[in-house]
Amino acid sequence: MSHTHRFEHAANKVAHLAGRPMTFILCCAVVLGWAVSGPIFGFSDTWQLIINTGTTIVTFLMVFLIQNTQNRDGVAIQTKLDELIRAGQGRNRFVGIERLTEDELEELRDKCEKRALAELKRSEKRVRDKNKKTARTTARAITARS
Repeated sequence: MSHTHRFEHAANKVAHLAGRPMTFILCCAVVLGWAVSGPIFGFSDTWQLIINTGTTIVTFLMVFLIQNTQNRDGVAIQTKLDELIRAGQGRNRFVGIERLTEDELEELRDKCEKRALAELKRSEKRVRDKNKKTARTTARAITARS
């Protein structure tokens, strides 16, 4: 397993756990324990530094882990939406693509964009062909009346 894949797996796990109610309760308990211990330590600078350092480190690490998860989820959602727009209905193979790596998601998105462009060109050609046919029919009708 590559370093990127391991990081993405860990980021998903941590982001999932961070959003759980039990994690919030645990954090509240830590803060409450810290606050209750204030009188024991005389509200010293070291006592304050412990909570400041701890929260700073956790916040710093969580920003990167959650951002990684959000980036991949955003690309996955956009790709799914692109596919729904392109096809008019979803395909089962797009279910769960948020678990793919960034490279795999980019590759999938590129394929969707290429298919959409090819379909747009075919559609535009059909419209042009229909317009030409309509113009010829109209011209014949006008000529026949004359």
